[in-house]
Amino acid sequence: MRTDAGPDLRHHGDAEVRDAGAGLVDLAVNVRADTPPRWLREEIAASLTTLAAYPDGRAARAAVARRHGLPAERVLLTAGAAEAFVLLARALRVRRPVVVHPQFTEPEAALRDAGHTVERVLLSGRDGFRLDPASVPEDADLVIVGNPTNPTSVLHPAGTLTRLARPGRTLVVDEAFMDAVPGEREALAGRTDVPGLVVLRSLTKTWGLAGLRVGYVLAPPETVTALERAQPLWPVSTPALAATRACVAPRALAEAAHAAHRTAADRAHLLTGLAELAPYGLKVTGPAEAPFVLLELPDAQHVRHRLRELGYAVRRGDTFPGLGPDWLRVAVRDRTTMAGFVDALRTALTQDG
Repeated sequence: MRTDAGPDLRHHGDAEVRDAGAGLVDLAVNVRADTPPRWLREEIAASLTTLAAYPDGRAARAAVARRHGLPAERVLLTAGAAEAFVLLARALRVRRPVVVHPQFTEPEAALRDAGHTVERVLLSGRDGFRLDPASVPEDADLVIVGNPTNPTSVLHPAGTLTRLARPGRTLVVDEAFMDAVPGEREALAGRTDVPGLVVLRSLTKTWGLAGLRVGYVLAPPETVTALERAQPLWPVSTPALAATRACVAPRALAEAAHAAHRTAADRAHLLTGLAELAPYGLKVTGPAEAPFVLLELPDAQHVRHRLRELGYAVRRGDTFPGLGPDWLRVAVRDRTTMAGFVDALRTALTQDG
């Protein structure tokens, strides 16, 4: 659906696998398969014995701070990264907010809902959706960009992003998928030398906690204070706090690092299969660095419907500003699943009607 203002910013991948899509192979939602792991489920379950008490986020906040080498006053726990966008839109006094697209649409939706007029900087597929800092208006006092970016899978160099920072500007970098990048290359989380830097992290993608809502903000103390004032009391539940502590512990970080390398290998396998479909007009945005890939292909809407008939759900691209009906996003899964998807995609591309 498109509105008078353009694409439907509130359409997300989970819509592809609700109701009639519940039985499809889910390549539309970017949550790691086979998660949460058993040890994490047990940590969360153990917290249920303390539900009579109000949530106390101090230990989880301190754990996140240790994970990034920061003081606790630079950390704010949130009910997923999506809540952070709402807090930013409501708490910050900005005159000229700019969102770099294509990217996750919730930041712009939250800003518009808060009454802001939002400007878009649209990156182009012709150059692989690369970011030129000069394309951002000099007087923008809020700039939001994803890294690696959903849905393009582009990983912007840290040096490119820091060139966007300047006094009087809040620079928000959404690193929701950064823990899926081997070595977290180009990450800005933990940096305190970049003026106005706000980094958002999500624990829902790697650990399969979308239903629990777990995320956090890393920002200057004065920004954290402003955002915290916009939060309701006890915004993060006790089970979510337990999950946060567990997911930033050394054991979890090691497991996430291993999963990132495995995802990279599975993505390379998928890209090899997709390359065989280039004669049918399929193009892949690259180099892909996230646990999903962005495809451009003729008549993508018809192909998406054919894939559903063949048992696969993928994410439509036309609800992302800067894309359109010829784009699809595909989550990376294990090699067997990816091989089945490539076969189905070949059928969808070659079948008449």
